[in-house]
Amino acid sequence: MRRLPALLLICLVTFSVSASQGGVNESISLEGTSIETLHYDEVMRTSNGTSDFRVILLMDDDSNISNINWITQVCINSGICYPPQEAHMDRGDDGEFVGKLDTEPGYSYINWKFIIEMENGSESHIPDVGFGWRVWSDCWFDNGTWGGPETYCQDEDSSLPGFTITLVLASITMAALMIRRDLGNT
Repeated sequence: MRRLPALLLICLVTFSVSASQGGVNESISLEGTSIETLHYDEVMRTSNGTSDFRVILLMDDDSNISNINWITQVCINSGICYPPQEAHMDRGDDGEFVGKLDTEPGYSYINWKFIIEMENGSESHIPDVGFGWRVWSDCWFDNGTWGGPETYCQDEDSSLPGFTITLVLASITMAALMIRRDLGNT
């Protein structure tokens, strides 16, 4: 009976590791949101050392907006994602809100969402759950695959630490030990 949870754990870990689509940008529809337009680069530039990734947001009606926070999460080529960071977006004279993130070599992609704060204290999240956007860098590594329009980060003589492979192997080992323990107890 204990074999089933172990097998389910292996399937869950293997599925979550293999579900990623490296290099494919993601974005939600702006329909039904209060965002009129959203501009950003299709590729996060990291090849020239530290660079800026900018997001420019124009709201349908910004008269009651007190603040917009840009929640970002950066994932790096070793397979690790940093904790989400919250940054205040600056409002320009033309009504656009601008967010800026300093990028570095080794970044794979950036995820983000927005929190719109109103003058009456209410707030809305776009999207409601999770991140709505993902943009890949100019040189990335994901699940054993290199990609992007640049090749400066690729090192064919060595490989990055196999975070995903290590996770799968650890899960398989743990499941095998659980099954062995269960067989010994019967």
